[in-house]
Amino acid sequence: MIDSEADALTELTLQQQRDSIEFYELLLDEIDRAAICERADIPPDVVTMGSHVTFLDEKSGTERAVHLVYPGDADISAGRMSILTPVGAGLIGLSVGQSINWPDRGGAEHRLTIVAVKQPNPLVRKG
Repeated sequence: MIDSEADALTELTLQQQRDSIEFYELLLDEIDRAAICERADIPPDVVTMGSHVTFLDEKSGTERAVHLVYPGDADISAGRMSILTPVGAGLIGLSVGQSINWPDRGGAEHRLTIVAVKQPNPLVRKG
């Protein structure tokens, strides 16, 4: 997980913790277990904030493509999924081919497998 993202996610999680203690404890546990490093050290096939991710929900057999974003930018109808959703939190830090078991808001467990990751294009500055 990228260092600046870990700090921002920890702050967001602590702010929202009172709404769903169990879910946010899971996210904080994920942040605690993550290897923290700089963006330049993250391989391009690893899910980070801003990634476009295609994953398979093995329970339903459904493949979805989403853009992982902070809550203020979320719009599931436009494919922008908040990191503060159970699925969004489960995806961060995984790489292509990896899977994770993750509970949905109703408590049902899903196995999510990463099919593809595309990183956002860095802004190109013209000099």
